Amino acid sequence: MLKFEKKTCQEEAEVFKALGHPTRLWIVKQLADGQEHCVCEFVDAIGVQFATISQHLTILRQAGIVESDKRGQSVFYRLRCPCILDVVTCMQNRK
Repeated sequence: MLKFEKKTCQEEAEVFKALGHPTRLWIVKQLADGQEHCVCEFVDAIGVQFATISQHLTILRQAGIVESDKRGQSVFYRLRCPCILDVVTCMQNRK
């Protein structure tokens, strides 16, 4: 018999929801190199306000996609679950 696991599905849906914005998806792709990146790098690359990037990164962190490490006044981010890139690659290859 099939059993609906609402809590599990809700948590997984939050991951997809977090990836559902072009800027956040771009950030995840940038973190694919396995290196930590400072918020300032994303601000410089995209050309938006620091607060905007911080907001996007907070959503990614809350979804469990990235993790952060504060060093002095800088915050560095890295992928928490690099396997998320498998989904991105799958979507790129669907054509």
